[in-house]
Amino acid sequence: MKNLNIDKAQVAQRFEKAGQSYTQHAVVQKQICQHLVQLMQNYLPKTKLDRVFEIGCGSGNLSHLLMQNFQFNQLILNDLYSEVQQHFSESKQLQWLIGDIEQLQFPQDLDLIVSSSALQWMVDLDAIFNQCSDALMGEGYFCFSTFGQQNLKEIKALTGQGLDYLSLDTIQEKLLVQGFDIIHLSENIETLAFEHPKHVLQHLKATGVTATASKHRWTKQSLQQFYLDYQQFSNVDSLGQITYCLSYHPIYCIARRKP
Repeated sequence: MKNLNIDKAQVAQRFEKAGQSYTQHAVVQKQICQHLVQLMQNYLPKTKLDRVFEIGCGSGNLSHLLMQNFQFNQLILNDLYSEVQQHFSESKQLQWLIGDIEQLQFPQDLDLIVSSSALQWMVDLDAIFNQCSDALMGEGYFCFSTFGQQNLKEIKALTGQGLDYLSLDTIQEKLLVQGFDIIHLSENIETLAFEHPKHVLQHLKATGVTATASKHRWTKQSLQQFYLDYQQFSNVDSLGQITYCLSYHPIYCIARRKP
């Protein structure tokens, strides 16, 4: 059991607040969705899918790419709060399952389950993987991205705030236990550069990532200290400008349920 300190109501609230700015600021999350879809195009059979389920669709970065690149009869979208529906136009293909996925019954007889940048919020990932395995048809696919242990490491180092991310090996182990064949599993580090540490915080707020920082209250003094401490994560770019780094650590997985 991981991440027992996650307050799902607060997570929903922070992401809801960031809903409008998320699409604009979630640069890395967008790239991650694009890479995940590319991997799916490489590994999934080219047949039309019947039922597809997405866990944690948010503002629809992945959903819209799926609609553009894959053929399916039905796409069932899950998220914590119903406001995400504003990012989608009406479609007979779309169905909604709103609420905390850890408390809901999965749709059944699925050909494909997808998720991007959402599974790190799960309290019990084993239970989610188990539900995925049960809900998929024989040889159905489970394709997702999540984040690894180096994710936002600068913030964790300075504030002690952050999720308990799992390693690639642990994720692999959990999938194998639930009867998945792993077709592709990879990780990399994406680094964003900012002009000032305050822009790092603004970026995190705009993407809803601060949903973990429930107990963290900034004061003028603690902010100044944070800016000072962040100097250790600064670099000088090719133009001689000082930039401040923020690391993302995406993990990508294409898995198939054993028949």
